[in-house]
This record gives sequence, structure tokens and C-alpha cells, in this order.
Amino acid sequence: MSHQPTSQMEWRFAERAEQLQSSFIREILKITVRPEIISFAGGLPSPETFPVEKMQAAFDRVLSQQGKAALQYGPTDGYGPLREWIANRLSRDGAKIIPEQIMMTSGSQQVLDLLGKVLIDEGSRVLVETPSYLGALQAFSVYRPEFVSVKTDDLGLVPQSVPEVASGARLLYTLPNFQNPTGRTLSTARRTELVEICASLGLPLIEDDPYGELSYHGEPLPKMLSMNPNGVIYMGSFSKVLTPGIRLGYVVAPVQLLRRLELAKQAADLHTSQLTQMVVYEVVKDGFLDQHIPTIRTLYRQQCSAMLDALQEYFPSSVIWTKPEGGMFVWITLPKHINSLHLLEEAIAQNVAFVPGAPFYANAAESNTLRLSFVTVPPEKIRAGIAKLGALIAAKI
Repeated sequence: MSHQPTSQMEWRFAERAEQLQSSFIREILKITVRPEIISFAGGLPSPETFPVEKMQAAFDRVLSQQGKAALQYGPTDGYGPLREWIANRLSRDGAKIIPEQIMMTSGSQQVLDLLGKVLIDEGSRVLVETPSYLGALQAFSVYRPEFVSVKTDDLGLVPQSVPEVASGARLLYTLPNFQNPTGRTLSTARRTELVEICASLGLPLIEDDPYGELSYHGEPLPKMLSMNPNGVIYMGSFSKVLTPGIRLGYVVAPVQLLRRLELAKQAADLHTSQLTQMVVYEVVKDGFLDQHIPTIRTLYRQQCSAMLDALQEYFPSSVIWTKPEGGMFVWITLPKHINSLHLLEEAIAQNVAFVPGAPFYANAAESNTLRLSFVTVPPEKIRAGIAKLGALIAAKI
């Protein structure tokens, strides 16, 4: 008769495992699933925008017409027709993008991890905005870089501050459109200047663009990719324009770099789901996004307006907030003496949630900041939640 061993295993973790940290946002989301919570916390697209019937029909067509190919292994760089569609969509403003520059990934979050593997050594200098996307900081931190914060102001990243900190840097990571977490957008003039400065320094520039299509006023500003396809690494995603559940993103990079990223992806997961890629191509190939995205913009614009109106009515005059022209986020700056983490505890007690700002800083975190997301909350609940937050803040002033 066999017996199960009773001694406890003493696990020895790799040093990089010690760098792994839980996403603060993901931890908050465990609380916000409670139905009574008015949640401004998650950067989740509105389920109201998900084209369920369109996706269902595409799955049916792909499986009935190309089922064996869709259920088979696929190439690491991705499904050819979809890569060609992306290349054609990005070939604008004088830039010519070819499918060989594109690799499909399991969400754009995987791109961050692959870039970390390929470009970052321990101690490498990595330039990031102040504040920056938490998911990027989390992905890069596994490779133990030295994060260097680049100056920002109310208009976003300040290009002229880059040379001051660029010596020896491996990359500069930026979100120019409706930035997560601040909602700020980099002007065309600043984009041009930033691209020129990075090119002169030989500094790879990462343009993360999950929200670019979500401009409330129509056409977004020019992509930095189009200004210098040989020096800009572009990250795109279908999460915000179709659905995040399909986990489909992509990277556009110079061919030499893309081949290295492809090798890293082979070691990670061989390839992204062939079925998912074929279904997405079936959905987008005939121009569906051009009809669908305006409906997302309209919904988000209405909900953003509801939040901005509520902030104006209920927040004390000493509080400052951004006024985004697209995307999903408003960034709040409280008086210096108010710690947003402590405020969160009080807010949750009143069934309201948000994300404190400190985790978005690579260095010198500002604890008097917070991020609000409005796209999954109907206007009447936005108003109720902001009224509660405003009262809590006013009590501290």
C-alpha cells in the first residue's frame, strides 16, 4: 500500500520571481465585482460595445468553412490575411507598413513582456512617462531595469526633457493617445519633436496605442510610427475596439527586431490562437470597424461628459482633473495632504471604488492622485459615485 509523502516542499524561487508583483488594479477588481459597488477602478471596455452577434456569426463561418485550418497550429508571426489587413490600415500619412513588420500576440500585454526579454538586461535604463501605464511597469520590472522617469506636464510627455536622461537607455515607452492613466494626448508638434529627438539619439521609441481609435471627435492625431517606421515600435490591440476576451494584439517593428521578438514568442507560446485570428479577420475584413468604432466613441463621449459634469458639481475647487478628448480615463490630483489610498478605504465603505495613483509611478510616487474610469458606469451611477467621493474629499479639506 502506497503512502503520500507528508513533508512540505521547500521551494527555491528564481530571483526574477521575487520581482513579480500583483497588479493593484487586479486586486481592486476582486472587490468591485460586488453588485453594490460603483466602480471607477477597472480599465475595462464597456460590454455594451461588444459585437456579440457579429463575433458569433464569424466563429460559425470560420469553423464551418475553414475549421480544420482554424483549429490547427499556426505560424508564430500570425495569420497572414490579418497581418496584411493591419499593414494596409497602418499605411497612411506617407508611411508604408508591410506584413513582414507585424507579429500577432496574445494581447498587447504580451508585446511588453517580449520587448522586455529582447531589449532589457538587468540594470538597463528604461525611460517611462510620469505617471505611466501600470501594466508596462509590471511587465518590464521582471527584467530588473532601472526605470527613469521622463518629465511630463498638463500636455503630456515633454520631448525636450528626454536628452537629459537618455544616456545608455534601451528604450522609451509612451502612450501618446488618451494615456492610461491620465487621459492626456500628445500634440502633433510634440510627437514630431519626440520622434526626431529619439532618432537623433538612436533611442527606440515604443508607441503603445490601445486607445487611439477612441477619439471623441473623430480622426486621431498622426501616429509616430508613420513619422519613423524604422525607429518606432508600435503596439496595437483589438481589446478596446472589439472585445478584450479574445486576447489579440500585435506589434509593428523593424524586421530585424521583429525576428528577435518572434524567437522570444516561439519560446513563450509558439503562436497566438489561429482560430481567434481567423475570426477577427472575418469580422474586420469588410470594413466593420469603420461602422462600429463610432458607436463606441459616442457612448464613451457621453459617459465622459457625465463624469466631467459631476466632477464640476461635486468636487471641491482645490481638486484638479484632466479633461480627456478620448479614451477611458480621468486623472485626479488632490490637495497634497490627502492620501488617495486612505481615501479608497473610506470610499469602498460607501460602495465606491477607484484606483489610487501611486502604483502608476516608476519613481517618486505622488500619493495625492487617483484614476477614474467611466466607460462601464451609467451616467446616473457616475453622478451618485462622484457625489460620494466629493463629500469624502471635502471632509478632508
